[in-house]
Amino acid sequence: MRRVMRRTALWTALPLGWAVIALMPLAWAGPPPPAPPAPPPPRAPVIGRAWPVGVRPPVLRGWEPPATVYGAGHRGVDLGAPAGAPVRAVAAGRVFFAGRVAGRGVVSVALAGTDLRVTYEPVRPSVEKGDRVAAGEVVGAVEPGGAHCGTAACVHWGLLRGQTYLDPLSLLPPWLLNSGPSRLLPVMP
Repeated sequence: MRRVMRRTALWTALPLGWAVIALMPLAWAGPPPPAPPAPPPPRAPVIGRAWPVGVRPPVLRGWEPPATVYGAGHRGVDLGAPAGAPVRAVAAGRVFFAGRVAGRGVVSVALAGTDLRVTYEPVRPSVEKGDRVAAGEVVGAVEPGGAHCGTAACVHWGLLRGQTYLDPLSLLPPWLLNSGPSRLLPVMP
């Protein structure tokens, strides 16, 4: 009988002992190391020499990168521009695509010396695939009505490296992004 009681006590205590042994390293462990900081978003080289439309168009909606590949976000910048306004190449390159996609005119330019492509829509193209364009050269005209700005006319300007979207404003140098040229003021006595 004693033997049976000892065996029962042993089998009852055994799971408790295993739990203590399993949890022991957790008691000795310190706090977990901090997570590494998130890498900064990828940037493009500053090679832009002109705004796609106008001199300093209003940014109606900025770049909002998605959290995941298929997540919600805004994969470009919407620039206010009237229908018919000329759309210019931001930097030199070769026309990668010029045509219609889902009923809207699109122009895409592979930027010279980089692995980047810029896209403009809705645009009535004035260039063809394979054409070389210089910075500031007209590639088309703003089409009325687009999916990005509701009833307002605008140009959606995108930037891609492979399949990854980047902030197109990162192409522009600070002197193009700032509000205007410096002005000298008279010295007051």
